[in-house]
Amino acid sequence: MMTERVKKLRAQSVSADPYICLERAKYITEAYKMYQGTVPTPVLRALAFKHVMANKTVCINDGELIVGEKGSAPAATPNYPELCCHTLEDFDIMDRREKISFRVNEEKKQFQKEEIIPYWENRALRKIILDRMTPEWHDLYEAGIITEFMEQRSPGHAVCGDKIYHKGFLDFKAQIAEEIAKLDFVNDVQAYDKEAELKAMDIVCDGLIIFAHRHADLAEELAAKEECPQRKSELLEIAETCRWVPEHAPRTFREALQMYWFVHLGVTIELNTWDSFSPGRLDSHLYPFYKKENEAGTLTEEQATELLECFWVKFNNQPAPPKVGITLEESGTYTDFCNINLGGVTKEGKDAVNEVTFMILDVIEEMRLLQPSSNIQVSRLNPDSFIKRAAKIVRTGFGQPSMFNVETVIEEMLRVGKSIEDARCGGTSGCVETGAFGKECYALTGYFNLPKILEITLNNGYDPRTKKQIGLQTGKAEDFKSYEELFEAYTKQVHHFVEIKLEGNQIIERIYATMMPSPFMSVVIDDCITNAKDYNAGGARYNVKYVQGVGIGTITDALSSIKYNVFDNKNFSMAELMKALEDNFEGHNDVYSLVCNNTPKYGNDDDYADDIMKEVFNMYQKSIDGRPTVNGGTYRIDMLPTTCHVYFGKVMGASADGRKSALPTSEGISPSKNADRNGPTAVIKSASKMDHVKTGGTLLNQKFTPGVVAGDDGLNNIVKLVRSYFKMGGHHIQFNVVDRATLMRAQENPDEYKDLIVRVAGYSDYFCNLNKVLQDEIINRTEQEIEGVASCC
Repeated sequence: MMTERVKKLRAQSVSADPYICLERAKYITEAYKMYQGTVPTPVLRALAFKHVMANKTVCINDGELIVGEKGSAPAATPNYPELCCHTLEDFDIMDRREKISFRVNEEKKQFQKEEIIPYWENRALRKIILDRMTPEWHDLYEAGIITEFMEQRSPGHAVCGDKIYHKGFLDFKAQIAEEIAKLDFVNDVQAYDKEAELKAMDIVCDGLIIFAHRHADLAEELAAKEECPQRKSELLEIAETCRWVPEHAPRTFREALQMYWFVHLGVTIELNTWDSFSPGRLDSHLYPFYKKENEAGTLTEEQATELLECFWVKFNNQPAPPKVGITLEESGTYTDFCNINLGGVTKEGKDAVNEVTFMILDVIEEMRLLQPSSNIQVSRLNPDSFIKRAAKIVRTGFGQPSMFNVETVIEEMLRVGKSIEDARCGGTSGCVETGAFGKECYALTGYFNLPKILEITLNNGYDPRTKKQIGLQTGKAEDFKSYEELFEAYTKQVHHFVEIKLEGNQIIERIYATMMPSPFMSVVIDDCITNAKDYNAGGARYNVKYVQGVGIGTITDALSSIKYNVFDNKNFSMAELMKALEDNFEGHNDVYSLVCNNTPKYGNDDDYADDIMKEVFNMYQKSIDGRPTVNGGTYRIDMLPTTCHVYFGKVMGASADGRKSALPTSEGISPSKNADRNGPTAVIKSASKMDHVKTGGTLLNQKFTPGVVAGDDGLNNIVKLVRSYFKMGGHHIQFNVVDRATLMRAQENPDEYKDLIVRVAGYSDYFCNLNKVLQDEIINRTEQEIEGVASCC
């Protein structure tokens, strides 16, 4: 059971009201004013980081055992003016909006007006990026064909490897010094640039050590005043821990947790990386420390559990950085997508499930916090008891942990040239994205609206919403003589928009490489030190940029509707369909009934629709996969939406699958709402026809009522469903276990359901924190029955 200490810390965390903390902005601005123009850009970034770490408020909350906050207190949320200089209007919106708000008082608004805006208004990367984008790019962005992650946040999805558990930051400084000593300033024309990068990495190591020592100082000050002997002893142990890590490699379970947490804060204070930073294979990293201490009698399971639960609270204390505009629409949540992996295989290819794995699963169930997110990495080598334990948590309705197919994840990495050891020690982060932990920069660059492009195609390249000709003139809808002609036109439009998106990506990535280096991230990700190259400039061992396809269910069903009804069966003409779409199906009940109820749909193991899904997927994948980035990496695709499927639906009219105007598109690779009518086994069969190995991640949601997964039979059926889908090559699956009636009551009486948590996309969130459109989308997801799972493959 949760200790009283943890209960208090958890209560403090979940009740904290997020607010804007301007400390980081203040010290970043001071540092830039002191150093900009006098030192190379990487050194400037490093000195700014060190200045923040030497001056920001350090916080030790009452009773906690793991210390450190990104802001000045729990839920105090920094902003990053060098990336996005928020206007006073932005602050007003953040303060007043009903959902995902951040409190901003008048004093902070005045400071922003007088100190931050005058310096950063024309220097912030967001302005520089938007100013450099082409008119064609802006047209796509305005139309909702694409989004851009880096216009308000920096490249993210990095995950920690194991080196911080074996080396301290003094060791990293020694490695950096060795690399500087190797530089050849006569024969290497890049030597001076490399020297600047390495010096910057050295400076940020000092910055993190200073930050830790300041916590040690505070702990000793508090201990001197503390009257309770137990808490005095705890504070002195905190001080001792912070004197040791991160300067040196951790020796104990507790030091390992604190080491990671300081690194996590270093990464997220340096830049507001999209999708935070993640510990990766936490059970594997911690197991040697636990085993050694437990066998020595210096750490009990109960003590380790309490430390883990204190660690869990630290993540939940950190809301995602504030977002406005389209960036908020594509990710409308406080969750910052730190995702902890459990299970999987060892670097030798053996079962990696251990005692700490099950201990952490207990912690996930007990703490029931939105952050950190969690997943299990399921291998054929893992025992069924591992999946079953996770399924017991899932059926509580928490939405965590999600489940991933280790064999497919490894294949995805091997396909793009990663070593077998790096692949086995990798996994997934963010929502579902695959990467080599501690060795890769794998950043999402923005969402791509596949169904909207069909709307543009049917209107001969014209966007009815923005009233602009943004696509190619590939012909009027009524003039297509066959489905093949239509699909060829759609393909041309997709390729046209991909070119515009990737051209913008190249500009943005070069801006980040030259103007916004990330020396602290470069220290913790292999091989940035040995390459003497920044993480944002391609210094990591592997470099991948993803473009995320959204709405595969919607585009599949829309094309299936046109092929089946217009061309194959002549149920209505293209002109009749276009008129029905224009009228949002009002007055066109016959057409609406046919497209909704008498058309093959994806998610039913029907090859008529599923073959169309494969054709769209393969065309989209080939248009992007393997193309080079400016920093020596490659572009790949994945299939996930976060909350962007709601935004993408909002910018669209009605679609040929029967979806009404402005309603969400399908999410992830899940079927459209209520299109899947043959049960979950048909869904996984349809989804498995996609070649998941050609992606960096796919997201599949399934929804069950509590009764369906009740009892031991219910758990066994989940195990069978997961095993079956993964045997067929699926990448990921996750579950909502909640009934429609409960969700509708929560929508009508939110005060009575404040603690109701649901799975949204690649994350869980409080149902009452979601806007009504997203709530409705979750309510209307198909409630599945589990039948015939054992024989589905």
